[in-house]
Order: sequence, then structure tokens, then C-alpha cells
Amino acid sequence: MTETIDATATRRWIAEAARVLSEQRHILTDLDAAIGDADHGVNMDRGFQAAVARIDALAADASPGAILQMAGAAVMSSIGGASGPLWGMAFRRAGQQAGDASELDGSALVGMLDQVVQAMRGLGKAEVGDKTMLDALVPAAEAARARIDAGATLAEALTAAREAAEAGVQATIPLQAKKGRASYLGERSIGHQDPGATSAAMILRALETAVADGGA
Repeated sequence: MTETIDATATRRWIAEAARVLSEQRHILTDLDAAIGDADHGVNMDRGFQAAVARIDALAADASPGAILQMAGAAVMSSIGGASGPLWGMAFRRAGQQAGDASELDGSALVGMLDQVVQAMRGLGKAEVGDKTMLDALVPAAEAARARIDAGATLAEALTAAREAAEAGVQATIPLQAKKGRASYLGERSIGHQDPGATSAAMILRALETAVADGGA
């Protein structure tokens, strides 16, 4: 198992995220239909397909940071609603954090996840408990940091992050939405799984898969 994320793994991450989001778009749409505009699945699918196309046009020697920034630009311009700016800024900030490094280790991963969270907090003005994607991303970032600080491998940190994200998704079900379209429903939003948190967990699972495939 590799202990770094290189450009190939980064490209594989975005491609795997696009594949999963496309495959699961109907589930995401159904979740969003209950508390939103029923367009989350279509939007995320379109945005990540655009990201794959943009990344494919990059030079072969593009760094992980450059790939992430390009993905962010594509997502920002292709996804409607709040998710486009949020994921666009998140990927761009993660790419800036990665810089020109050709490979990213566990500590760099933690730094990128922190930037994703900070970008979304700053732009969306949400916190854990508001029934948003941060309910998946914040515990994921915290779990990854805890595992890396404890000396775990990159794979172990990614697994911990993905598991924490998926637990965070389940934790959104009893919450009342405080942000976005779902917040208009008030107490009627209780009992529904948040689609943004769900897609965020899918994107983290795609990262785990991309790194694992690179070490096979």
C-alpha cells in the first residue's frame, strides 16, 4: 500500500468520484426530493463529469495540487445551487494547500481535509449539526488527523475518515436543517438523510478507493 498520494492517484480520485456520483445520482436525487429541489444528484454528476474532462486536458506532469484546483474550477462552473461554489472552493483550497508537491503524505492529506472544511465553513456559514455536508466532512477530517497523529498509515487514516463521514451521514437523519432549502421545512426536515452529507461521504470513499487501487 502506497503511503503517498501522487498525481495518478489524484486523477483516479476525481474519476472514481465521478463514477460513483453518476451511479448513485438517483439515490441522491431521491434524498434531495424529500427536503430540497430534487436536483442534487444531477448537479453533482454533471459537475464531476466536467471535472474529469478538464483534468484529462491537463499536462501529464500536472501536480496533485494543480489537478485539484482544476477540478475545483470545473465543479464551480458546472454545479448549480450551493454545492458548486462550496465544492469548487473546497477543491481549490485543497489544491493550494498541496502546492507544487509531486506527492502528498498523510500530514498533507490532513492539511487538505482541513482546508476543505474551512472553505465550506467560510462560504456556507454552517457548522456540525446544521444538517449539511459538514456533518460528514468535519468528523472525517478530525478522524484522519487523529489517526495520522497516532502514527497510522495513509490507508488507515483514509478508512477512518470514510467511516467517520458515513457515521456523520446517518447522524443527519434526526437533525432539523438549519441551512439551505431544507431549512425552509423546519421540523419537517427531521427524519431525512441529508443529500449533501451523503455525496460528501461518497467523495471520501472514492479517495479511499483511489489510493487503495494504487497500492494493489
